[in-house]
Amino acid sequence: MAEWGAALAVILGIVEGLTEFLPVSSTGHLILVGHALGFTGDVAANAEISIQLGAILAVIVFEREKIGRLLSGTWQEQGDLRRLVTESRGESWRSLLNTSMKAHPSLWFMIGLGVAFLPAAAVGLLAHGWITSHLFTPRTVAATSILGGFIILLVEARPRPGRTMTLDQVSLAEAVWIGVAQCASLIPGMSRSGSTIIGGLLAGLDRKVATEYSFFLALPTIIAATVYETYKARATFSDQDFLALGIGMVVSFLVAWAVIAAFLAYVQRHTLRVFAYYRIALGLMVFFVFR
Repeated sequence: MAEWGAALAVILGIVEGLTEFLPVSSTGHLILVGHALGFTGDVAANAEISIQLGAILAVIVFEREKIGRLLSGTWQEQGDLRRLVTESRGESWRSLLNTSMKAHPSLWFMIGLGVAFLPAAAVGLLAHGWITSHLFTPRTVAATSILGGFIILLVEARPRPGRTMTLDQVSLAEAVWIGVAQCASLIPGMSRSGSTIIGGLLAGLDRKVATEYSFFLALPTIIAATVYETYKARATFSDQDFLALGIGMVVSFLVAWAVIAAFLAYVQRHTLRVFAYYRIALGLMVFFVFR
């Protein structure tokens, strides 16, 4: 069995950074690599989830200007909304909401992001123990990789023209749909990125917008999961273990930063079919190896 330390952390950091934002499942790949190296058990499960924080920091750095504008806009718009409510006596709530949704795009984008986060958060909180105990296996990853690959091919076979062309145009209804789609990613191998991008495409988002929205939705989703898992693992990890975890996070940050830029450029010119073929081939190979 491989010992958890700096060398293994670097390997897992590279795998995490390469796969977190591609529709191929970073958790699935970490499980496969862990089993291949003999790194399994509680420490492995905790490390595989916690190391994702590095990739999330890469999104924050890469999208820092948009995040800054959204936060600044949200702060200004919530004050404007309070004034609107105060000054609109007698006006219906429906009318107020319609007015606000048009006048306060940053605020409603952030509200939508919170709404999209909730379904997977609720299901994950209730089913996390069962999922990690029963589904963190190579055969589960193989099956869901193949299933996810065919889902991508089905969606790409009948492409829909995107009607939502910028992030601040993503509606509350579209956010709900993407949030429900993200629940599929709780099953190892289904891919959080793949589930949310496909959910976005089906909801009517432009391909680049669906991809970028997936990045933003990863922020609350993975930060919450990482903090929760790291807190739970505080008794499992020693000081040396946390040092190795930090190394893995730095590596995943650097690799993910490069992948984010490359993937955004890729989806503007290409479909996701190549990832579907990769998923199917990977699943078949894993079934053969672990038969």
